[in-house]
Amino acid sequence: MFPSLETQLARYRELEQQLYDPAINVDPAKVGAIGKERGALAKSVEPYIEYNRLSAAIADAEAMAADPDLKAMADEELAELRPKRDTLHAQIEERLLVDPDEDYSKMIVEIRAGTGGDEAALFAGNLYEMYTRYARVKGWKIEELAFSPGEAGGFKEISFGVSGDDAYQFLRYESGGHRVQRVPATETQGRIHTSAATVAVMPEPEEAQVNVNEAADIEWERMRAGGAGGQHVNKTESAVRIWYKKGTPEEMEVKCQDGRSQGKNYDQAIRILRSRLFERQQEKLHKERSDMRKSLIGTGDRSARIRTYNFPQNRCSDHRIEFTAYKLDAIMAGDLDQMVQPMRDHVRKEKLANAGQ
Repeated sequence: MFPSLETQLARYRELEQQLYDPAINVDPAKVGAIGKERGALAKSVEPYIEYNRLSAAIADAEAMAADPDLKAMADEELAELRPKRDTLHAQIEERLLVDPDEDYSKMIVEIRAGTGGDEAALFAGNLYEMYTRYARVKGWKIEELAFSPGEAGGFKEISFGVSGDDAYQFLRYESGGHRVQRVPATETQGRIHTSAATVAVMPEPEEAQVNVNEAADIEWERMRAGGAGGQHVNKTESAVRIWYKKGTPEEMEVKCQDGRSQGKNYDQAIRILRSRLFERQQEKLHKERSDMRKSLIGTGDRSARIRTYNFPQNRCSDHRIEFTAYKLDAIMAGDLDQMVQPMRDHVRKEKLANAGQ
């Protein structure tokens, strides 16, 4: 069913044998390269190995079902095995449809409060908590990079890193405008207010992918951090602001004050800058491609509204695929797969349809 995976499986087995070769084991660099290639193949090959195992078990159970004395037992096994195989089949298709140029191991997510004042900042904080809870469920690593706290709580803006298996493939469609409808804590007459926040999911590139000449392309200054953060934040000039001026119609500014040292804040600001520049490069490439991307997920522009969170109705709606779930409480608690997986399924079906044209 998956000819390309047979080739990858053969290579995976070959690399496995090489790791047991004493002549190779004396060369750490070669062992490292083999291990890296094998690890990359494992993402596709190991599910395929399990898929083949399940397929063989299903074939055995179907043969057993031909015996009237064993049919009940076989049917019970088949009821358990077939859904597992179908789920793996969809996962393997999804992995095969991933563009190698868009398979990133880590990313930076930026959330910014939009219209709505204090309530928008609180909502931005809610989104950050939702994503961090979701990351814990998935076993991903979260690294807070920069933030600007809201006056009443939450964040005017927050940037954080996410890394882990397939993290980008799950979060990549979160970019866009997120709208919230609820009664704010400060509302005395029980009226529902609408506020907004924007999310940008940006792959974090390797240094070689985005060249930043720190001596010539940027200017930076140290400053005293503001907002909540304890005595250290208020008494030292550890915060950093950088400006990138090369080839941009407007200056690109990044500010970091989360780290306790100026050096750490500078490094984190450079990481965010690289991701923003890489995002700009990718946007240009996507515009040059076919219109298929727009039919799949829209432009991914921060201003494009993608989702509404209606708290009174416990409802969450994705406007791109016209999907609604009435489990907003669970979604905000970290069960984001309820919204992410329907989007992934939609994209997979669209890609398969386009591949068959």
